[in-house]
Amino acid sequence: MTTVTTRTVEYPADNLTMIGYLALPAGAERRPAVLIGPEGMGLSDVERRRAEALAELGYVALAFDLHGGRYLEDPEEMLARCMPLLADPDRMRGIGHAALNVLRAEPRADPDRTAAVGYGTGGAVALELGRDGVDLRAIGTVNALTTGRPGEAARIRCPVWAGVGSEDPIMPPAQREAFTAEMQAAGVDWRLVVYGGALHAFHHPPVDHTAPPGVGYHPRHAQRAWHDIVTLLAECLPVTD
Repeated sequence: MTTVTTRTVEYPADNLTMIGYLALPAGAERRPAVLIGPEGMGLSDVERRRAEALAELGYVALAFDLHGGRYLEDPEEMLARCMPLLADPDRMRGIGHAALNVLRAEPRADPDRTAAVGYGTGGAVALELGRDGVDLRAIGTVNALTTGRPGEAARIRCPVWAGVGSEDPIMPPAQREAFTAEMQAAGVDWRLVVYGGALHAFHHPPVDHTAPPGVGYHPRHAQRAWHDIVTLLAECLPVTD
C-alpha cells in the first residue's frame, strides 16, 4: 500500500465556492489524473474514499464539489438544485471545467492524461465535458445516462463506459436506449453495463437520512461497478503509460 496525501481545495464555480478533495499518490513524479463526480446529494466521504483508492493505484484524483461545500440530505432540496442543473448543459460544463482546471494545475498531475468518472449528477457533468470536446482519455459514469444537445456527442474524443441498474426507475429502458442511440450515432467508443436487480445509486452505501424512492444499495454490484471503472482507467489511462 502506497502513502497517499490528501487535502481540500477551494475554487469558484456556479457562483459558489466549491470545496473539492484532492488525493495524491506517493512519489514526486507526474501521474495521470482523474476527476470524480458525486451523486446529486454532493461530495461525501464515499467520493473522498474513492479518490484515495485511485491515489493508491497511482492516480492524482480530485473529487469535485457540486453544492459549495454542502451535502444535501433532504431529497426535495437536492432535487430543487439538481434538476435545473441537469437541464442546463452550460452550467454543468462550468462546474466540470472549474474542477478540471484545478486538477490539471496540480503539479503532480499530467494535464495531458486525464479522465473523468462520475455518479448521477457528477456523471452527467463528466459527460458534458466530453460533449464540450475536452481532451479526456476516458469517461466513466454510473446512473448518468443523460443525453445532450443534438450533435454534440460527436465531440467526445475518448471511450465512454456507463453502468446502470436494471431496476433503476430514474434511468429506465427508454433512457438507456436514448443514451446508447446518441453515443452510437456520434461514433463514440461506448459500453453500457446493466447490473441485474440494481436500483438507482446501487453503488452508494446506505445513508442515515431519507433517500429518494428507487434508490438502494447493492453491495455485489457496487464492487463490480468499481472494478469496471478501475479496468476502464487501466485500459485508457494506465499509470505506467
